[in-house]
Amino acid sequence: QVQVVESGGDLVQPGGSLRLSCAASGNIFTVYGMGWYRQAPGKQRELVGAITSGGNTNYADSVKGRFTISRDNTKNTVYLQMNSLKPEDTAVYYCKAEISISRYTIRRDYWGQGTQVTVSS
Repeated sequence: QVQVVESGGDLVQPGGSLRLSCAASGNIFTVYGMGWYRQAPGKQRELVGAITSGGNTNYADSVKGRFTISRDNTKNTVYLQMNSLKPEDTAVYYCKAEISISRYTIRRDYWGQGTQVTVSS
């Protein structure tokens, strides 16, 4: 079994910062790309940003310059540093990891349960 668990969500004031973490564990052979998504009430889930196993990143235009994704391959963990937070960043943030459980199986996506980020004064 594979588990993907996010942490770090909280209530923060506009302009504040928050750091989310996501750790993959269990029967893992290789972790490939990892990414952060978010879903606000009444809206579709959207990509926030992603990082390859080699460290290449891409971001949604709405968070460029404010959010930074990084990862620690030794811990199968990805981080999302969020600065200059805005009320419109309020959402449930989900982590996705592309994982293979053996050299003979294809990779598939595993999702975490989500962590709530609320930006409000």
